[in-house]
Amino acid sequence: MRAILVLIGLIALGVVVLMAFGMLRINQKQGASLPTVTLHAEGGQLPKYSAETGSVGIGNTAKTVEVPTVEMKNATVVLPTIEVKQAPGASPTPAAK
Repeated sequence: MRAILVLIGLIALGVVVLMAFGMLRINQKQGASLPTVTLHAEGGQLPKYSAETGSVGIGNTAKTVEVPTVEMKNATVVLPTIEVKQAPGASPTPAAK
């Protein structure tokens, strides 16, 4: 059940994002009406919509660009060190045992 709700939420979010970027426009063509209820019910009418979507073109092009090269070499460098000594007579904390 939770997965269905998450899926519906993601779809709704996707529609909102597409509409915000102008990639989806939804226009209501016909309004809805409730069914008339007497002794018997007659069918109602669902609204009609038209949707226009934008398009995205994806492709690739070959271009010559300048790319830097990296050269690896061994070098001796001085690195900092840390030395930790416990105070004389101190015992470790209970959490460290």
